[in-house]
Amino acid sequence: MTHDPVVDRLGLAERHLSPAARRALDELATVLDERIRPLLADAWEHATMPSAVLGELVPLGLMEPDGVSAEEADSTMFSGFRNYALARCDASVATMYNAQSGLFRAIVRHGGSAEQAAQWDPLIRRFEMTGVFALTEPDHGSDIAGGLATTATREGDTWILDGEKKWIGGADGADVLAVFARDTADGQVKTFLVDREADGVSLDRIDGKVSLRIMQNFRIRLSGVRVTEDRRLQGISSWRDVAAVLRVMRSDVAWIAAGIQAGALDAAIRYTADREQFGRPIGGFQLVQEKLARMLGNATSSLTLAVELSAQQDAGHWSDENSALAKMVTAQTARETVALAREVLGGNGLLLEHGAGRFFADAEAVYSYEGTHEINALIVGRSLTGESAFV
Repeated sequence: MTHDPVVDRLGLAERHLSPAARRALDELATVLDERIRPLLADAWEHATMPSAVLGELVPLGLMEPDGVSAEEADSTMFSGFRNYALARCDASVATMYNAQSGLFRAIVRHGGSAEQAAQWDPLIRRFEMTGVFALTEPDHGSDIAGGLATTATREGDTWILDGEKKWIGGADGADVLAVFARDTADGQVKTFLVDREADGVSLDRIDGKVSLRIMQNFRIRLSGVRVTEDRRLQGISSWRDVAAVLRVMRSDVAWIAAGIQAGALDAAIRYTADREQFGRPIGGFQLVQEKLARMLGNATSSLTLAVELSAQQDAGHWSDENSALAKMVTAQTARETVALAREVLGGNGLLLEHGAGRFFADAEAVYSYEGTHEINALIVGRSLTGESAFV
């Protein structure tokens, strides 16, 4: 279950979520375990996202679950435990769902006007309007704040967009692309909701990935794409506005990093119960138990950090450095945890059938996306010293 004591020994879910919210997450955990997990090894092998994944998840109504108050459903605590449960099953599944529930929904809710948010958010919650967050570019990732090269030129009530985006997950299934572009008139960053099938939009799948193979990423080209002013998010007028939304999103990644550690621990524990060497289950070996204990410590500390961050945010205390610290620490810790899981399984840890291999590879993507380790470290360092080390 989502909050079982093996990976939540402190009872954090029980202390921070209502019974109705926990029931919704238990239902999610059951669907993930019984209907989605059996699809994952084949999906990884063929680098495809089965349509059944969203087919199973969307009817659960996880952005407005039955019996859960609107305030709790919209809290970063509930969305965090939701991401945790998804990532505990698979990082690609969590990343895909969060592309809608986190990235796209956040930019519309926090970057749109009150009227735009009221119009579109209900559709987004029900997956009746699907979208992705198109910020990163082929030549600009960590330096996107100053380097963003996609342009937007206004002609009356229409904007003309030109440029490229890269690493945009799930773009092929989205109705709209939330595209960030630099206004040629004032040099400031704006955000536009672009129809995926609009003239001038083309998508190319990125092949050859060794991480998040199930989640499909795309390179997007925009050539003379026309977007009306009413599809520009009215609350985004500068990079400062974008950064405020990114602050919200980094907590999502901390929860995902915690979740993949729980999933890796699950895989390791299952294996140690079944695998025998020297005439006994390897779960009874001292060195194996030491590795499992370290994994549990990492997973518990990461979950605790994510919970504390969400508690602060839900209380109205938001800071770039706290979000950056949580993402940096949990993603770094995840690399050690999944490596330990792979070690416990020995050579079998490389086989998809045992599960640990997916977490081992996927931790690398989580370590890099939504702000690299180095960028997040500089955000934290700036808060500690009062000096910016960004170039």
